[in-house]
Amino acid sequence: MTQLVASLGTIALTISRETGRMMLLFLEAVGWLFRPPWRWRLFFKQMEFIGVNSVFVVALTSLFTGMVLALQTYYAFRMFSAETLVGATVALSMTRELGPVITALMVTGRAGSAIAAEIGTMRVTEQVDALSVMAINPVQYLVLPRIMAGVIMLPLLTALSDFIGVVGGYLVGVKLLGIHGGIFMNKIYEYVELSDIYNGLIKAACFGLILTLVGCYKGFYTRGGAEGVGRATTQSVVLSSVLILTFDYVLTALMM
Repeated sequence: MTQLVASLGTIALTISRETGRMMLLFLEAVGWLFRPPWRWRLFFKQMEFIGVNSVFVVALTSLFTGMVLALQTYYAFRMFSAETLVGATVALSMTRELGPVITALMVTGRAGSAIAAEIGTMRVTEQVDALSVMAINPVQYLVLPRIMAGVIMLPLLTALSDFIGVVGGYLVGVKLLGIHGGIFMNKIYEYVELSDIYNGLIKAACFGLILTLVGCYKGFYTRGGAEGVGRATTQSVVLSSVLILTFDYVLTALMM
């Protein structure tokens, strides 16, 4: 029993220490947001890496998500003669939940892991220390551009995901299952409100902050050479995914 309590205490202390260090890193990055020099080239480079380079994978997964959602809801609603609600169901699901969450998880797997690996490699090869020697603050140079790019690009990718998901639902619902196209679109206009869209975009901005901050944090404090870089990359993806799903529930409860 004593050993169990000691283990739980150790876990609690570890979580508290990790959370505190991550928040200090975030606050330091925010502090550099208003202080020159502003490194616009690094910022646009990260926007391209996190956002533009993720367009294909986000579009592909959103298309098939919308198609599967339309297929499942059609056969479920057919039992109640409510097939015409397929379009509204797909649109509401994509804008409120699936668009932001799927986009965040895809970007976490592609870009979040790469952020942790890149900064972690720089840490274990002492390139981060070299930045400090050259009077360049590593948080301003490495962390701030990535966080800003994540917060800005995730909502844009989510808007694309919402649109592609609805297109996928339209292709299956109208072209494959025979729902009238006018009714499909009319139900979307009738049931989807503007708040559904911008609440999803707010979620996406929060998810962008989470995945870039966790990736930078895990990379920034990497220890243990190549093995440590691999461990930091894995931890970054797992922790970001868990936090995204956890904060999705919290934000949804607050927005209801």
